[in-house]
Amino acid sequence: MLGPGIAWYLGVGSAVFAIGAAGVMLRRNPLIMLLALELMLNGANLVLIAFARGHGTLDGQVFALAVMAVAAAEVVVGLGLVVAMARRKIEIDVDLLSRLRK
Repeated sequence: MLGPGIAWYLGVGSAVFAIGAAGVMLRRNPLIMLLALELMLNGANLVLIAFARGHGTLDGQVFALAVMAVAAAEVVVGLGLVVAMARRKIEIDVDLLSRLRK
């Protein structure tokens, strides 16, 4: 096997996921939260592909493709909501999202 071992990929994927989780928990801006969610999904993809490489199957890569499809849908819906909020001059703060109910 050429290149770094699976443990390195798992470590990097876990670190990327942890950075994304910290971004979701610590930030209140929806755009930053969407970016952090994308980091979490990319970290999960890296781990899935590392396990697929370790087992010599394509199962992890198929699941990674499914996760990418979910990520694309999440971006479309999330950015649509953020743009709609910006057009209505609603303050974009996650803690104040109860104003959308009006």
